[in-house]
Amino acid sequence: MALQSVKAQGKVPIIPAPQHVQYLKGNFTLEPQVGIQISDSSLDRLADYLSETIQQRFDIHLNRDQQAKRRIILKIDPYIVQQEAYDLEIKSDHITISGSTDHGIFNGISSLMQLCYVDQKRDKSIKLKNVEIQDAPRFGWRGFMVDESRHFFGKKKIKQLLDLMALFKLNTFHWHLTDEPGWRIEIKGYPKLTTIGARGNWSDPDAPDRFYTQDDIREIVAYARDRFIKVVPEIDMPGHASAANLAYPEFSGGGSKEHPDFTYNPGRASTYQYLTNILREINFLFPSGYIHIGGDEVHFGNENWLADPDVKDLMQQHNLQDAHEMEAYFIRRMADSVHTMGNKVVGWDELSSDGVDLNNNILMWWRHDKPEILHKVLKEGYQTILCPRIPMYFDFVQHDSHQWGRRWDGFSDLKSVYEFPSKLDVNISDYPNIMGIQANLWTETVTTDKRFDFMIWPRLAALAEAAWTRPERKSYASFKKRLPVLFTTLDTYDIYYFNPLHPKQTPEPAGVNEPHWQEKH
Repeated sequence: MALQSVKAQGKVPIIPAPQHVQYLKGNFTLEPQVGIQISDSSLDRLADYLSETIQQRFDIHLNRDQQAKRRIILKIDPYIVQQEAYDLEIKSDHITISGSTDHGIFNGISSLMQLCYVDQKRDKSIKLKNVEIQDAPRFGWRGFMVDESRHFFGKKKIKQLLDLMALFKLNTFHWHLTDEPGWRIEIKGYPKLTTIGARGNWSDPDAPDRFYTQDDIREIVAYARDRFIKVVPEIDMPGHASAANLAYPEFSGGGSKEHPDFTYNPGRASTYQYLTNILREINFLFPSGYIHIGGDEVHFGNENWLADPDVKDLMQQHNLQDAHEMEAYFIRRMADSVHTMGNKVVGWDELSSDGVDLNNNILMWWRHDKPEILHKVLKEGYQTILCPRIPMYFDFVQHDSHQWGRRWDGFSDLKSVYEFPSKLDVNISDYPNIMGIQANLWTETVTTDKRFDFMIWPRLAALAEAAWTRPERKSYASFKKRLPVLFTTLDTYDIYYFNPLHPKQTPEPAGVNEPHWQEKH
């Protein structure tokens, strides 16, 4: 049967909105008598995930009976071209989820799960409307970043986030683990990074050390992998290094009054060996093929470089004329170390002026006030992720009534997130080097789990639809009509979210207003 696009997308209770949907007559009742069948033994893991998730979320136990008369079929279909695409068919006696890859089938499972939250639920059964869906993503990189240097949230919260990212088909978790206030990942070769560098946070320099052990990291990376989410670690350099330099001051390049010990020393051979050793451990823990090295805002704390004898010697050896050329040398050298480990480098858009290789480096455009940088990197051919502060920084408030969080020259309301990137002065279709989009949560003002959730939701759902659904299928009016279903889902996860449909019904959890952390440290 040829599928027709649903014109009134508000009738489709799935986020992100699928490409093609056709409702059929009848219903399928999901209940314990239903069996799960697979077309290939390689799909065992997906069948287990489906069974366990339905049991956990809805208390319905499905069996693995290949002969069951009423069944959910997971099926490899080589004719579905895109790797993350899927078909979902619900009929009165069966549900079929098809994809050419495990990831595609998983995305179909995520859509089925959302429909389970929507349709009529009785005691240990759910009535699902019969429907046919064909769907595929717009962008390959659909990401979200969490900063845990400034405030730390821990395994339970991150796993919950990963569950919800998977439900809404986000596939990249960018994990900001090191910065000025704290170093949050165990490095076996340099134990003081956590015994000293993990102490304190943005709002309390005397807070006890909080960090992830390497076993914790492996557990979370495996948890993400089971949900088809790649984890990209960020180990910031050569700036944002204050916590590391507190632990190992011999590698410090100094800083400024506002940002003490902000940089690594780029003039010492020992610095490069130290950071390469750290990155080797990072490489073993994160198999995604990407390592983010930051590379931003180095000018905040490099004012001592030119007076340092080691830096001056290196600059003379390599005919480097100023601090920026020294920075570019550092970035290229560390990027080479990452490449030799078999990874691509990811970095903030400042890397575009450092002469890094087009083929092995990915840039994140974040400076919304510098559109000329975006035009430059796209025209030069860099693989690029779009994550401008406005509207993709979720530490900015999402409503005019909110007191805590950033505003600067605007803020990031739900509609502006949803409509991104349509208002950019760039024709997206002209640049196949645009890999996708991402939102970032910096946590200076985020001190509790409750505020963490409040700043993310429902904007993360808007991001998911902006990244997945093609422009001609998007409708903000439809998205708002699907918010009550989203909120029902979030309620089952005990998520405290902002409700833009009734702003006064969801009081803003208290945050902090960016204390002068460095003056206390």
